[in-house]
Amino acid sequence: MDNQHSAYCGLCCENCAVRVHIYPAALALQTEMQRAGFDQVVHAIPGGAEFWGFLGGMVQSGVCPSCRAGGGNPGCRVRVCAREKGVEMCALCASYPCALTETFDAGYPMLKTDNALLRDAGWQAWSDLQDARRAEGYTYQDENL
Repeated sequence: MDNQHSAYCGLCCENCAVRVHIYPAALALQTEMQRAGFDQVVHAIPGGAEFWGFLGGMVQSGVCPSCRAGGGNPGCRVRVCAREKGVEMCALCASYPCALTETFDAGYPMLKTDNALLRDAGWQAWSDLQDARRAEGYTYQDENL
């Protein structure tokens, strides 16, 4: 796994429900709407052009590329802190765990264990765990995403 698909906090962006479910659904919706000729009548439907543009942008640009690759919330305190300290992920910071990560971990119960794995066993072990989860159909289902 490419490490750019990991968030500073320790989440694996490849396991994000938006990436796993929403992007493929948007692509399928756009394809079906094109087959039905929606792109030919979109301007005659109130709000159609805006929706079509949004859907097209979502399909063309995909979803969030990860906070490490420039996506996500630029004001995220975890992200800002990790960048200031020059760490790839919080688990690799000398100050980990800290108040920022403990607050964030509350929304993602597996995160503390995942970050411990990264810190103790390294990127490959962390990546293997994330790959195994994805193969089983796991996604983050948290309102914080």
